[in-house]
Amino acid sequence: MVEQEVVFILERSKQMAEIMTAVAKLEMGMRFEGEASSGHSVLLDASENDGGQNAGFRPMELLLVGLAGCTGMDVISILRKKRQDVTGYQVLVQGRRAENHPMVFEDITVEHIITGRHLDHEAVRRAIELSETRYCGAGAMLGKVAQLRHMFCIVEVEMPVACP
Repeated sequence: MVEQEVVFILERSKQMAEIMTAVAKLEMGMRFEGEASSGHSVLLDASENDGGQNAGFRPMELLLVGLAGCTGMDVISILRKKRQDVTGYQVLVQGRRAENHPMVFEDITVEHIITGRHLDHEAVRRAIELSETRYCGAGAMLGKVAQLRHMFCIVEVEMPVACP
């Protein structure tokens, strides 16, 4: 009966764009399988020092992964609209947590490494700024409790040489 209710809740939330749901189901020990209303799942677990088996993401790691994906999707979408020739893109996120519980993130650094041909420095800077100030909900939420810093590096790749 409980699983049917969970399925109903997940299905119902798909119909309402403004509401998202997630369910975490205990598998064993400290390991949970998390499922979102999108139907995707992820394994969560604690470290061995914290009673887990190190078999999945830590919940706080997923916050950083969410931030990386959120800002990354914004930035690449904007750069594509600006017709920038991006050949690779990586978002590295590092967070420093408080020493005392609830051990929230206090400082988060987001580094964008964008590879491409003839990338416009200003277009990259503006795309990151728009993500940071207007579009990325994950960054807006984390920015309420942590100092967020964005930085970027452009790696220029040369045009491939044609072989005779």
